[in-house]
Amino acid sequence: MIQYFSPAIITYTLFLTALLGASSGSFAACMAARIVSGEDFLRGRSHCDRCGHVLTGRDLIPIVSWFLLKGKCRWCGERVSVRCPITEILCAAAFAGLVLRYDISLQTLQYLILTVLLLTAALVDYDSGVIPNGLLLAMIVDWLAFTPFLNGGGFVQNLAYGLAGGLIASVPLLLLSLLMDLVLKKESMGGGDIKLFFAAGLFFSWRGVLFLIILSCILGIVFALATRKTTGNEENPKAFPFGPAIAAGVYVSLLAAEPLMDMYFNLFQA
Repeated sequence: MIQYFSPAIITYTLFLTALLGASSGSFAACMAARIVSGEDFLRGRSHCDRCGHVLTGRDLIPIVSWFLLKGKCRWCGERVSVRCPITEILCAAAFAGLVLRYDISLQTLQYLILTVLLLTAALVDYDSGVIPNGLLLAMIVDWLAFTPFLNGGGFVQNLAYGLAGGLIASVPLLLLSLLMDLVLKKESMGGGDIKLFFAAGLFFSWRGVLFLIILSCILGIVFALATRKTTGNEENPKAFPFGPAIAAGVYVSLLAAEPLMDMYFNLFQA
């Protein structure tokens, strides 16, 4: 539908979408930081991590505040990580991409919520090596809440397809992980990663799941080589946080899995 609007309306719609995305990215970054530090992210106002001063509206404008304040706390001068504006910019772009791909629809709303949860899970896993069960449960609730209203409203059929996707994404990886644990005598894949694949698989067909797994593995290798980040796990000190790669793979798969898989399978048709 959006493609039939005038260029001015399309631009305005994407601007509002990006603004919502930047605000959601700021919320995701704050929520992730509080989860890692053990704070309650549903209560209490935003504050500086060093001096504890409550931040005002001037300090909390997504993207803009960081640049206006030159990346520092206005009250104590503590450096504010560049990850904050980067996260907000990425989420703004991600939201705009989903609207361009899926138009203004319930499907888009479902994926916008999923994107915020994925971003939060990726940040938490990167910092702590843990993917909280609460975020995974929220993804499942997001899937369930929209299931009765999508694809013609066939609730039972949508439910079956989603559960099939989740099991296809997680069960083979679980079995492979258990086998590798026996061979290597150490944990080969975190349980949170497998649960994240299950939650993500709910949103895809089996073809989308296949694309997601392959892409996530490729991105995982790239991230591991680029960041050299480890989870700090004492039992497996060289393990890297796989969650960010899975989250990125899920988002790209939302945009491109089905059309790319269609192109691939069409290559084998006469």
